[in-house]
Amino acid sequence: MTAAIEHVLAGHGIDICNGEWGKPLSGGLYEFRVRESLHSIFTEANATPPSDLVSVDRTVPIRVFCTFHGGKIVLLYSGYDKKKDASDKRQQREIAKARTIHEQWKRAQRTQHKQP
Repeated sequence: MTAAIEHVLAGHGIDICNGEWGKPLSGGLYEFRVRESLHSIFTEANATPPSDLVSVDRTVPIRVFCTFHGGKIVLLYSGYDKKKDASDKRQQREIAKARTIHEQWKRAQRTQHKQP
């Protein structure tokens, strides 16, 4: 997950939604979809994996919910391993949890901007 965040999300930002890496969920909430193997993530980023991870190349479908703020700031709210429970019920529960956190953050931003 760290490799995907550092080499894909940080590099592409909101443009992840122009491909298979991301999906807008409405209201400024996004889903970052990791379904590639570690080797694929490093290859796509034209990066070399650390020596201790060269032999690790499994694929784990992970979803991370996030938002983008300004040009490059990404806020990560929550995530889960979709392989453990790929049900729609779980997906909707995770989205609802992320949406609650996102709404709290937006309220805090509005309050912060109103203070003199």
